[in-house]
Amino acid sequence: LRLRKCVVSCILSSPSTSAISPLRRLLSAAASPPISPNPSSFAVEDYLVGTCGLSRPQALKASKKLSHLNSPANPDAVLAFLAGLGLSGADAAAVVAKDPQFLGAKVDKTLAPVVAGLTGLGLSSPEIARIVSLTPDGFRRRSILSRLLKRSSCLLFSDLDKVVKPNVVFLRECGLGDCDIAKLCIHGPRMLTTNLERVRAMVTCAEGIGVPRGSAMFRKALHAVAFQSKEKIAAKVDYLKNTFRWSDAEASIAVRKYPGLLRKSKESLKHRSEFLFSEVGLEPAYIAHRPEILSYSMEGRLRPRYYVIKFLKQSGLLDRDLSLYSAVKMTDKVFVEKLICPHKEAAAHLAEDYAAACKGEVPTNFRFT
Repeated sequence: LRLRKCVVSCILSSPSTSAISPLRRLLSAAASPPISPNPSSFAVEDYLVGTCGLSRPQALKASKKLSHLNSPANPDAVLAFLAGLGLSGADAAAVVAKDPQFLGAKVDKTLAPVVAGLTGLGLSSPEIARIVSLTPDGFRRRSILSRLLKRSSCLLFSDLDKVVKPNVVFLRECGLGDCDIAKLCIHGPRMLTTNLERVRAMVTCAEGIGVPRGSAMFRKALHAVAFQSKEKIAAKVDYLKNTFRWSDAEASIAVRKYPGLLRKSKESLKHRSEFLFSEVGLEPAYIAHRPEILSYSMEGRLRPRYYVIKFLKQSGLLDRDLSLYSAVKMTDKVFVEKLICPHKEAAAHLAEDYAAACKGEVPTNFRFT
């Protein structure tokens, strides 16, 4: 995902591809790195501060992962290699702070081959440098980088001027900002690499479910309908109507407010409907107007928080009418602060029971009759 973010960012921000610096220059720079003083008395922590530019606390933390180094030779070669890519001293320091073991990577056996592969794909040195900054740990593990490249290959191999840029221009015309387009494509890069007419059809489909261009929900609607046929979308809407007992109007409201419903599996939707209807006792119309409740995890949020609310109400500890929807929207921190901590004395077991419920267990105190 980080590599994909880098590629998308480059597409959105760069009018043209920068010139590719010869790999030979990088190797020669790494082959003749500056010589650090006193290699025989190499102190990793001091090297990280004096040569790499880390703060003393950063160096202390990083040095624990570099205790095997007894010479500055390899770290010097790595720093020279990074400089050859165009990373500034501050950028190199950030890489080392993020992934200290990067200094132990072999330039000739690991780093250079990865750069050669990316260069062969058409990435420039500045673009490769950005990838190093984003994911240094992946960069020094060639197998991980290969998997990342495979996931993003459609972006890397597509015609930038004839395919990608026209799609970007059209999406901007639909009211999506660069940040929206990037988010849209991080998890589905095909949105930028498919033909323009197909993208137009997806936009029409998003409008067809009631989400207009330029609206705050448009990006999510476009993602929800992307690469789905009209027949498949219609079938999912019918399933939603049957499962949640919605009228046509209620189904339309729910999908418009939470387009992600179209991507939910039938099994997860059925599981939630049974819980919300049978246990919680919610009405179909209530759910239709608050469809986001269906986005939350059953075991991690919906069920545990329902148990807490029900326990507090039955124990007379909840002095207000708090809905499940309001409770599940709270962050974990806020939920604990508002509904768990105030009852430490009256219900000393509540925190433990809630934690157990979040793991899928049903504590004795939450077994209601």
